[in-house]
Amino acid sequence: MRRTNMLQTDFFLHYLFLLIGMMAVLLALTGLQGCAAKDEKGSEIREVDVLAEEETSSDDGQADISPQDENIYVYVCGEVTTPGVFELPPDSRVFEAIRAAGGMTEKAADSYLNQAEKLTDGQQVYVPSEKELLEKEQAGTIPSEEGTPGKTTAGIPEADDGKVDLNTASKEELMTLSGIGEVKAEAIIRYREEKGGFTSIEELKEIEGIKDGVFGKVKDQIKI
Repeated sequence: MRRTNMLQTDFFLHYLFLLIGMMAVLLALTGLQGCAAKDEKGSEIREVDVLAEEETSSDDGQADISPQDENIYVYVCGEVTTPGVFELPPDSRVFEAIRAAGGMTEKAADSYLNQAEKLTDGQQVYVPSEKELLEKEQAGTIPSEEGTPGKTTAGIPEADDGKVDLNTASKEELMTLSGIGEVKAEAIIRYREEKGGFTSIEELKEIEGIKDGVFGKVKDQIKI
């Protein structure tokens, strides 16, 4: 009888230990799953935070970029130090175009232009000389008042003598000259743009295709 009781006790203890061991394993597995879930959840939150930061940075970058107006291009010629085409910010004024061309020369009629006038893309700013301005005033082709507004293009009227001004004439006007066709007229305009204007009518012979023969035909029809 005593032996039977001992066997029952041993079996009960063995079963109890086995049960405790199984419970311990279950608890360990449950704890690991909880940690994994926690890490997964935390990782998801961190990823969302990173995405939010990236979106915020992207939004901020776009907010900093403001649309800018395109620059304008103007051609400055006549009595300036460096004639040429210049790129300027929008809403620039005439005085800024002249400054970009190195300023006026000593011969320039500095008070003729309205230097506060706004420029437009593709505009030409022609700075006449004092001598040129005086001759045209004496001919009665322009007002004698200085600082006339709007005189920023090559728009000084021709004198009533019927001669064509090499420095201001359009291509069509140049083509009215004897022996001057479209090609030569374009060459004349290109020459004066590169050189900043003619200083004498004899300079016309420096243009390719215009020699003594052609010059002899037009010399009484042109002026500067």
